[in-house]
Amino acid sequence: MIQSAATALPRRAIIREMGLRDGLQSIATILPTAQKLEWVQGAYDAGQREIEVGSFVPARLLPQLADTAEVLAFAQTLPGLKATVLVPNLKGAERAIECKAELMLVPLSASHAHSLANLRKTPDEVVAEIVRIRAARDAAGSQTRIEVGMSTAFGCTIQGHVAPAEVVRLVGAVLDAGVDCVSLADTVGYADPAMVRSLFAQVRAVAGDKLTAAHFHDTRGLGLANAYAALESGITRFDACLGGIGGCPHAPGASGNVTTEDLAYMLASMGVETGLDFDRLLALRAKLAVWLQGETLHGTLWRAGLPRTMKERVAA
Repeated sequence: MIQSAATALPRRAIIREMGLRDGLQSIATILPTAQKLEWVQGAYDAGQREIEVGSFVPARLLPQLADTAEVLAFAQTLPGLKATVLVPNLKGAERAIECKAELMLVPLSASHAHSLANLRKTPDEVVAEIVRIRAARDAAGSQTRIEVGMSTAFGCTIQGHVAPAEVVRLVGAVLDAGVDCVSLADTVGYADPAMVRSLFAQVRAVAGDKLTAAHFHDTRGLGLANAYAALESGITRFDACLGGIGGCPHAPGASGNVTTEDLAYMLASMGVETGLDFDRLLALRAKLAVWLQGETLHGTLWRAGLPRTMKERVAA
């Protein structure tokens, strides 16, 4: 039996902003570096303390993220901000180590077909690359932590079904490789709350407290419901994108990631603190809408605003 929200839910949760990487890499617009820095500052001023600032991939592949080192350097000047960078391979990891990133996120697809399409490696070949990344990190005496993001954990548009046992096996493999933590991602929006509860329970049995985050897409309108299910499962760290931008190139028609401001509202409405200032967050979203004119943004809080009851609670 599920306990009541009053006794089961944590008091605080973290929302890691992914828009500067997962969001921008999925759209055609190339945001100038100055506006990226303004975005980082605005998110920080709104209370966000974890931001994925970019990815160390070749500029010819993702010109949207060519200035990741510069954005990371700026983020590192903000006290208390944890800046994450995505690294797809050892070369990217070496850049992250060189730039003294606090955390590098390495994607590992549980879907064999998706892994080949996305990284041109099988999942086990990616695990072997993660072994090399960990060795390079340790040899450099680096303090950069390694998180493995288990993508397509709930299904794949190319392969279809992804067996939970395969997700559990791969999580065990990367933990054996010495990574610091793992997260589960519904990359193509196949998950539902029942699937989320089940898979997080199975993975937690192997990973324990090294299972630290959830990454959901709102492809079929279940992003917030899935986040709630993960919250009930003990997860207190969530990835999201301002304006719900982003998505996956292998999920055509996808609406993007869970929307930062809507997720923050849901959590706050249930009494789960995020430390976020809604006025500043929505003001930043308004700037993003100007910066990304012609691109589709998602979400509902920006349109409806905070309800009177929430305004009174925030003002109290």
